[in-house]
Amino acid sequence: MIDIIRLAFRLWEKVTGFSGRAREFFYAIVLVGRECSECGGRLEMIGEGRCTCQRCGLDLDPTVAFQRCTTCGGRLALRVRRYRCPSCGVDVASRFLFDGLAFDVGYFRQKMAEHRQRKKEIRERVHRMLAESRSPSCWLPFAELVPGSDLAGALDGLVATTEDIPRWRPAEGLDLKRYQGHVQAHLRDSPVTLGGIPALGEDSRKDLVWRFVAIIFMAHAGLVDIWQEGEAIWVMKHETDREGQDIPRDLEDVDGVEGPPGRAEA
Repeated sequence: MIDIIRLAFRLWEKVTGFSGRAREFFYAIVLVGRECSECGGRLEMIGEGRCTCQRCGLDLDPTVAFQRCTTCGGRLALRVRRYRCPSCGVDVASRFLFDGLAFDVGYFRQKMAEHRQRKKEIRERVHRMLAESRSPSCWLPFAELVPGSDLAGALDGLVATTEDIPRWRPAEGLDLKRYQGHVQAHLRDSPVTLGGIPALGEDSRKDLVWRFVAIIFMAHAGLVDIWQEGEAIWVMKHETDREGQDIPRDLEDVDGVEGPPGRAEA
């Protein structure tokens, strides 16, 4: 009998390996003749939209460093998820992206800071409204629950039964720790959509709901940041939970317009 599952995993490994080699070949080609602007060292791509110098360790965006606007020849700038020429405003497709997205991390940091500030202001308004609408204290006498009282008899009549109460059993369902660990393992420094996190179960609808529940609990615990853009829910590691970001402190001005991401032209 043919083991379809084993063959499927072998095919997946072959495709993944081929994709990795194709990515390395693509990066090697696009960086041919490019060198570090600081020391002239050899550059190596370490991620989508990011390369580093093997001699001095300088990190840079190759699209911003080497590619120019095809309309006016100006230097490009990363705006949210696409590259734009600040001089003439033309969107330019990056020649240095293989199959991923380049994110303006500073933009997302600014948006998340604004989101947290809005949540804080809403909580403060709710607290003030509750404080203003609070009623004065009301004192009531204690209820007399003696065996002969009418209230005690009414309660006995509600709960008395001759049938055996079945033993409670927990329903089989969401394993929150398992889903939180699964989500945490698939998060990167760049935002990902909720649908981009692989499913754990066969029921895709239920699995998507459980992934959503998991990220809600993780957001309350301060492990992730979540926000919604249109129909998409985005997830990102919390700022204090990420390491090695090397993000500049000065935030650039952004136009706030989102569009199709820059990709490598075929």
